[in-house]
Amino acid sequence: MNWTKYFYILLAVLVLSGCSIQQRIKRADKKFAIGEYYIAADIYKSCYSRLNSKTQRDLKGYVAFRQAECYRLINNPRASSAYTNALRCKYQLQDSTVYLHAAQVLQNQGKYKEALKHYDSYLEAHPQDYVARAGKYACTKVDEWKRETSRYKVNEAKEFNQKRTSNFAPMFIGSSDDAVVFSSNRQEKPKGGSKKLQRPSNVTGQQLFQLYQTRKNAAGEWEEIELLEGLSGGQEDEQKNDSTSGGKNAGSAEMGVCCFTKDGRTMYFTYSKPINGQDLGAKIYKSDRASGEWGEAQEVKLFADSSITVGHPALNPSGDTLYFVSDAAGGQGGKDIWFAELEGSEWVNAQPLGAGINTSADEMYPYVHADGSLYFASNGHPGYGGLDLFKATRDTTNKDSVVWILFNLGAPFNGAGDDFGITFAGNTQNGFFSSNRGDKKGMDKIYQFVLPEMEFIAEGKVSDELGNPIADAKLRIVGSDGTNSMINARRDGSYKIKIKRDVKYVMLATSRGYLNAKEQWNTYNLKDSKTYTMDFMLSPISRPVKMENVFYEFGRWDITPATETELLKLVKLLNDNPNITIELSAHTDLVGNEQFNLELSQKRAQSCCNFLIQHGIDPERLTPVGYGKTKPIIADKALNKQYPFIPVEQALDEAFILSLPADKQEICNAINRRTEFKVIKTTYKLY
Repeated sequence: MNWTKYFYILLAVLVLSGCSIQQRIKRADKKFAIGEYYIAADIYKSCYSRLNSKTQRDLKGYVAFRQAECYRLINNPRASSAYTNALRCKYQLQDSTVYLHAAQVLQNQGKYKEALKHYDSYLEAHPQDYVARAGKYACTKVDEWKRETSRYKVNEAKEFNQKRTSNFAPMFIGSSDDAVVFSSNRQEKPKGGSKKLQRPSNVTGQQLFQLYQTRKNAAGEWEEIELLEGLSGGQEDEQKNDSTSGGKNAGSAEMGVCCFTKDGRTMYFTYSKPINGQDLGAKIYKSDRASGEWGEAQEVKLFADSSITVGHPALNPSGDTLYFVSDAAGGQGGKDIWFAELEGSEWVNAQPLGAGINTSADEMYPYVHADGSLYFASNGHPGYGGLDLFKATRDTTNKDSVVWILFNLGAPFNGAGDDFGITFAGNTQNGFFSSNRGDKKGMDKIYQFVLPEMEFIAEGKVSDELGNPIADAKLRIVGSDGTNSMINARRDGSYKIKIKRDVKYVMLATSRGYLNAKEQWNTYNLKDSKTYTMDFMLSPISRPVKMENVFYEFGRWDITPATETELLKLVKLLNDNPNITIELSAHTDLVGNEQFNLELSQKRAQSCCNFLIQHGIDPERLTPVGYGKTKPIIADKALNKQYPFIPVEQALDEAFILSLPADKQEICNAINRRTEFKVIKTTYKLY
């Protein structure tokens, strides 16, 4: 065997193979440069496995990094492992950006601790980088942010979504809330035609996106979703190659992210169409509607240089400012939000919004609410990961320059993953947005959100001291806003009334034969709906009322902490009823001699009165009496229900108690040990 011959053949194969890899990498670089990330990623992937980790480490790290960049830009979850491969090959020695982008991908996946390490590594070389500092800050704060609550309620808008497809950027047509257009890469049948398969995008590897529409029917339900018909790119017939125009090249263009004038008759939308296999980037087109059909679309000229990519149009409420997204020179880097002004029929004076909004990362999907607030998505400002939704308002106190106040919408709008493409129904706080949250393949879905109206309620029951409802009770409510109304309790003693925020209220419960009861509260600084439950216990005028939780140590008359709480309730009752005087009486059980019990009970009654006097009650309104064991309780139905062995109207006197077993004797003695009050007069200082 000629070993020399085979050696040279093998060497030639290896050389040719090396040349082949170099050529494939150059081809991938060209695809990357024109934005065909899906195609480029596949080429980089095939090259990576064929490169030697020891002898070609730098090149292998470069290929891994470029593969990761492709995956990141098309939102492929495999970006994380590709960045890990690049770091394993020490690519960070060539370009520390690998740390930043690896951190962003990990943050997008909710892996905040791992992301934090990469942010720290990047910041060692770039300590002033805003995006990295914002990312690090967010990773340290995200747990705290998650604990913050929001009144918004978010649910998937299932009627808009379809399995294994992406659906995003919904937009209401004009000021109406019953018609929506959104972007989707579903495969639907156009009217009067058969199902057409689009070729996948070289950029994303997904089917191409088109605009779809749906409307609400009379029952308020969204009707069948249909392809938005009648649009073309405004080119000659032989050049029409968007999926709505038909022809041999149908399916090669994409449409998405639209907006409408307030009257719904003019639409601006993003349009991307490769010519002769070359991706010329996205443009913004405009189409007018007449007789229900969208007319031929015309390109909106925003820059003199037609090669500049623009997209994501958004109009302000007056329709004289067009916001859009571009990577044109003059911005902060990445994709920035720009705006142009309407002059006649032309959009002029295109300029970026500036550093208050834009960062070196991406700011996209602008939307202007009817109240003038700007909403957009960003992965450059502090957020939960990926694109987060932000609200921006102008600081009107700064008259020398334009200053924006930014607010991250937080949960439930934002989370790990991309959250973007928000729209509101008219001047409300309800609408839709897009997110790929929880989707392993990164597919986008449309979500709906509502801001429930805040409701403030006062409710409760009015009952007597035994817990029986007082059906004829009346409640008067007076508020600091001028409220002054009267309501009647229901038959079961319950009531319910709507109240307002930021008001101080007083409510008085009254009923014939009972003392009044009053409650005061306010609804200041409330951030969510709230129900105030206030039960009123009305004390009868005609019979003694037992005070619960009034206790003394054995043989003592000192006021205990528990007794203080109960006596404070009596202070309130006396203040609520300033024209009554009461007898406050103390009672003992049958243990001990009669004289001792009389003296002890008198001291206890006096101690209670002294406490009331110390808390502002006029001594003339109080009569302390100690009855010792001379006035045992007479059982009523409530006591019989609680202790069936005690008959109704049975006096718990010595004869009855001594006839009982020891355990029941103690129950009766405890019942007899009590403090009561009863009304003596209801005309104190009335005359």
